[in-house]
Amino acid sequence: MAFVDDLPEWGTGWLADEGIAPGAPFLLSPVFEYDIELNAYFTNELASSAPKTQEASARDLAAFLTFLWRSRGGRSWRDATEDDHRAYLMWRRRDPRGPRVSGTTWDREVATVNKFYWWALKSGYVAAHPLPQRMRRRLPAGGDWHAARPGDELRPATYSHDGGSERVVWLPPADYRRWRDIGIRGFGADGLPHEAFRGRWAARNTLYCDLMVRTGLRVSEQSALSVFEVPHGRGLGGFQRFWLPVSIAKGRSARWVYIPPSLLPDVEAYVEIDRALVIADAQTAGRYNWRHPWVVEDPGNPVAVQRVDGVATKFDVAEMDAEQRSQTLLDGPAGLEPVAFWLGESGRPLSVAAWKGIFREANQRCDRAGVNIECHPHALRHSFAVVTLEQLQRGHIDALAELNAAQRCHYTRIFGDPLDWVRRRLGHRSVTTTLKYLHALAELEMHTRMKLVPSDWDDVREELEEDAKSAADKRVTE
Repeated sequence: MAFVDDLPEWGTGWLADEGIAPGAPFLLSPVFEYDIELNAYFTNELASSAPKTQEASARDLAAFLTFLWRSRGGRSWRDATEDDHRAYLMWRRRDPRGPRVSGTTWDREVATVNKFYWWALKSGYVAAHPLPQRMRRRLPAGGDWHAARPGDELRPATYSHDGGSERVVWLPPADYRRWRDIGIRGFGADGLPHEAFRGRWAARNTLYCDLMVRTGLRVSEQSALSVFEVPHGRGLGGFQRFWLPVSIAKGRSARWVYIPPSLLPDVEAYVEIDRALVIADAQTAGRYNWRHPWVVEDPGNPVAVQRVDGVATKFDVAEMDAEQRSQTLLDGPAGLEPVAFWLGESGRPLSVAAWKGIFREANQRCDRAGVNIECHPHALRHSFAVVTLEQLQRGHIDALAELNAAQRCHYTRIFGDPLDWVRRRLGHRSVTTTLKYLHALAELEMHTRMKLVPSDWDDVREELEEDAKSAADKRVTE
């Protein structure tokens, strides 16, 4: 698989003429043939999807089509059968020599291939759908299976039975701190700084992990933040919130994100020391002399301008996706610098892949230290959800116990349900998705919950009060 933004510069005009957005994925056959009908799926059907969605769809589809070629006698995607997909299921999940992917991963791949083939069938590119289907619910008497609407009444019969029931992997605060100190900060197993550790960016990486576990941001969302979103500056007190725009929020789940006061000094230190240092080095080395960059010319107005052949085009940073932000500069007091908040040693934005690599190295460091704690980025989001929900449940119960019926009703109307509040912080569309964290708490005995979730983290009820105050101010304004 390749990406059209890797084409030479002359290709830009061709892309525009063909109506193909730069960065759109495309697939090549094992003999390097470009199939126009196959790739029309990305240029037409998925053209309005988020870049990460397009990329993930291309990778999942490429995996199945590669299997057809290598393991099913060079079979084309047009000739795939139900037997081919069942064979793919056996190899992908059950064959000892196969990848043995999880139920969640398999279900995502099935959904991708299923969507592609419904499109191909509708477009007349294939004669039959290669994924066996079953009814979502029983047809009424006399109902016609063939009259069912694709994607409505039918669903793939090869979905796993374990994808939705996988347990929530989270770290109690004490375990998280131990993993962070050893894996990210390079401490020894005794919890003390290790003289052999030579990590230069431990403070930055520590802040990144602390911010994720305290806000519930996804790794893709946090990595795409700009300097215009993350609150920093001296004298900030209490919880500081910022708006996560729809352009970088997964599933378009734009929402308020709260940074606890205990992290604000670390945010300011990163901006003034680590980030400022790599920017100064990059400016001296001329690393920001990009060709036709987007530039925010006024730091007080986050609107980027691109000037090509005397023509200026404007683009609001809040509307930029992660890729566009990584290619945008800010004309600051000392010269050009990236608008991206998280920067690497070269002074350029750090990618999601780079952050995942940092987590892998941290896990390896813990393993070498003999500490059996492993963490991946999404586990920090899970940890935020479980710990925050436990904190809110305690406060909610304590407050309601002291009130009469009328007061309890008033309290609930203002502060809402803890589960729904966590849902909004995580950006879930439905509280059903958030319920898995309540189930994680239900599996723990009460005394264990009290031990695993201490009360010395910032009290998230301050955030609730801020939300309630904002809602009241809005009503007064209206």
